Amino acid sequence: MPTGVICVTIVDMNKKEQKQYEKLVLTPIPKLIPSLAVPTTVSMMITMIYNLVDAYFVGRLGTSASGSIGILLGVQAIFQAVGFMCGHGSGTIISMKLGQGDTKSATRIATIGFLMGTVFSTLIAVFGLLFITPIMRLLGSTETILPFAVHYGLYILICGPALTLSCILNNIMRYEGKAFYAMIGLVSGGVLNMIGDPILMFSLHMGIDGAGLSTAISQYVSLGILVYMFLSGKTISRIRPSSLKAEDVSASYIIDRAVHILKNGLPSLVRQVLNAVSSMALNIAANPFGDPVIAAMAITGRIVMFIGSVMIGIGQGFQPVAAYNYGAKKYRRIRSSYRFTLLASLVILWLLALVVFFHAPQMIHLFQKNDPQVITVGKRALRFQCLSIMLQPFSVVTNMLFQSIGKSRVASFTATLRSGLYFLPAILILPQFLGVTGVECAQAIADSLAVLTCIPLALHFFANCPKEDQVTRIDEEYKALLH
Repeated sequence: MPTGVICVTIVDMNKKEQKQYEKLVLTPIPKLIPSLAVPTTVSMMITMIYNLVDAYFVGRLGTSASGSIGILLGVQAIFQAVGFMCGHGSGTIISMKLGQGDTKSATRIATIGFLMGTVFSTLIAVFGLLFITPIMRLLGSTETILPFAVHYGLYILICGPALTLSCILNNIMRYEGKAFYAMIGLVSGGVLNMIGDPILMFSLHMGIDGAGLSTAISQYVSLGILVYMFLSGKTISRIRPSSLKAEDVSASYIIDRAVHILKNGLPSLVRQVLNAVSSMALNIAANPFGDPVIAAMAITGRIVMFIGSVMIGIGQGFQPVAAYNYGAKKYRRIRSSYRFTLLASLVILWLLALVVFFHAPQMIHLFQKNDPQVITVGKRALRFQCLSIMLQPFSVVTNMLFQSIGKSRVASFTATLRSGLYFLPAILILPQFLGVTGVECAQAIADSLAVLTCIPLALHFFANCPKEDQVTRIDEEYKALLH
């Protein structure tokens, strides 16, 4: 590389970018991924814990109130869908841009992704508030569950934009390798929600409204903390609308980048929208069997989400490593990080799934003490899903790999499997022949089929991936900086 060029790139690579390179390219994988995965796992677990806390306290209001939690999972999934679409879509591009040493583009992508999420989530919230009652019925609410669902749903819709924007900022920070800061925002909101639930619901006698208000407050507090992280310079990319007013930024530039974000975020959108659709389909399939079955599946879903949050957290520690190193053309590092993530996820999920399998009745009883049918249905469904979740890392980590490196088509396909291509036929067909058992085992069957589909795709990718690393501009910048 010519001397003059090196001098320019030395100036371009600041201390934050140097640390980013050293962290994501030079740190040994067994040390790097746990350092990124622990904060994300803690964040995911805290988020799931305060979902479980909601389920616990709402369960004290009765079976129909418990059922409303399951109804609103679909609404929350829609806001998360937009957040993950814009967050993963922009985050993968940002990480690869940083892997190429292009900080200016990273800031512009972060800003575009944030603004997109603001517009989309606000429109969804307004629409939901205008048609809240028919939406609750569409999501599978019975007449006895409906009053609880409408009251709780009002607050979920009000805080929906905060949930979306928190997802975006959280994912951008993760892809930068700043998972610790993301954890602070999410954990703060989670702890606040756990404290607020009993105070608002029982001490102030607000009932289901107290649970909703506590959730809404916690979501906006989390968003405020995450926004502060960007404004205070703790991230490399920034949320800076002024960056879109530069001379080299045209309307076509913004549209092109927005389309790129949507393309990269499509797998997350597909996955989360299908989560909402599958939640609705599950409630509709359970509806003929009554409120206890809807409540049991809602409780089971939250427990399984908690177990899965550990795997998701580990996978989210892997994603910035995969994206950055793919941009830096460090293919051997992608292979080793995939193997490490897969093995760690399998070991941890086996341990958790076995514990929950053997204590399934006690787990369900914790959330619903007064309805024996809820406990009976819930323990069977929970055991079915514990068996299938032991293999789930094969599908989840593979999907995360493809999305992180910009393989949006195959990532979108793998994202459809668990909650769409396999689950929807299962939940529509199995209850017709197996009754309640069909409702209980549909998700486990879908998970197993998704794993069998993803393994060949991962093997094909690595068989065709370059075997050797390549030297890129950012490598030259780093070497020049050291000298």
